[in-house]
Amino acid sequence: MVVGWACPGDLLPTLTAADFQRLPITPQVITMQPDRGWVLVNKETIVLTEPVEQTFRTDLFGYGVDVIATPTHYTWDFNDGSDDLSTDSPGTPYPEFDVFYVFTDTGTTAIELTTTWSGRYRIDGDDTWREVVGTAQTTSTTAEFEIVERRSRLVANDCIEDPSQPDC
Repeated sequence: MVVGWACPGDLLPTLTAADFQRLPITPQVITMQPDRGWVLVNKETIVLTEPVEQTFRTDLFGYGVDVIATPTHYTWDFNDGSDDLSTDSPGTPYPEFDVFYVFTDTGTTAIELTTTWSGRYRIDGDDTWREVVGTAQTTSTTAEFEIVERRSRLVANDCIEDPSQPDC
């Protein structure tokens, strides 16, 4: 008993979901594979991001507070009218990829990622890490890219040597 009839731990402020959501959490960077400004229709387009925690130092009612934001859920919108893809995985690169999408129509689009962040915080003078009750979200978008169809065709050796030949 330090202060009256209350325990000192009860006197510490709580970092609320609203406090957490006001932090300047940087949106995730989206990586696409292949990353060349266009993707093939009817082939897997791999998407992923780096699940990097972000740390913040803030003030809450005169107390210094350390906050760690951790990405915990990812919602991918491929902007083609399909349902969003929700996953707890940030994705992995080729060849072990686990988050991908197959576009079925040609056109131009951009992919949007909404990341859900969980948080924990520690108030100066108390070594206990506490969970933030609630989450925050950030959204990031790729640059626009084309979904294209590529067709292969067999050509005679004459066409390879001289493409100006008839029927090449």
